[in-house]
Amino acid sequence: MATRPTLSEAEALEQYRVSFENVEKQSEISSVMAEFGYDQTLLTEGKTLLTKTQTAYNNNKTEDNETVTAYNKFSTSKENLVKVYGLHRKKGKVVFRKDETTLKNLGLKGSLPQAYIKWLEAVKKFYSTAIGDNEIETKLARLKVTPTELQDTVTLIAELETNRAEYLKEKGESQDATKLKDTAFGELDDWMREFYAVAKIALEDNPQLLESLGKFVRS
Repeated sequence: MATRPTLSEAEALEQYRVSFENVEKQSEISSVMAEFGYDQTLLTEGKTLLTKTQTAYNNNKTEDNETVTAYNKFSTSKENLVKVYGLHRKKGKVVFRKDETTLKNLGLKGSLPQAYIKWLEAVKKFYSTAIGDNEIETKLARLKVTPTELQDTVTLIAELETNRAEYLKEKGESQDATKLKDTAFGELDDWMREFYAVAKIALEDNPQLLESLGKFVRS
C-alpha cells in the first residue's frame, strides 16, 4: 500500500500528521492498532520521525528562499556591472582605436568572454590598467569616463564578488538542507508505508476508519 506516489511533500506531511492525531484520538482505532503492535511507544517513534522531517522540510524551504534572495542580489549586481563596463568598453574602443598597445593592455581587443570567470578577469583588467595611468584617464575623461567613475566601478566589482560568494554559500547550504530533508522523508515514508499496510489489515472489518488516518477508501 504505497503512501505517497502522487502526494507533494507538504501534502504527505499533513496526511501523516492527521494519521497520528486520529490514531490516538479515536479509541476504536488506537485499541485495534495497539493489538497489532502500534502502541504508544511505537507511535511515539513515528511521531518523532514526523517532527524530524517537518523540521528538515521547513529548514530546506528557508534555505531555498535565502538562496533565491542571494541569487537575485548577485544577478542584479552583475547586471549593473555589465551595463557600466559595457559603456566604458565602447568608449575605450573609440578613444584608443588607433592605439593598438593600449587597446590590448585594457583588454579591448577581440570579443568579450561569456564565461563568468573569464568575463570578470577582462573587466578587472580594464580598470586595474586604467586607474592610476594619467594618460589613459585623461583620454577617457574626454568621453565623460572620469577617474571617480572608474573607482566607483571597482566598488561595483567588489560588491559583485561579495554577492556571488554569498550566493554560492547559500546554494551549498540549500543543497545540504535538501539532502537532510530527503533522508528524513525516506525514513518517514518507509515507516508510514508499514503503518498503513498494518492499518489496512487491522481495520479490514471497518475499512472506512482508514479515512480517519487520511487514506481514501473506495466504497
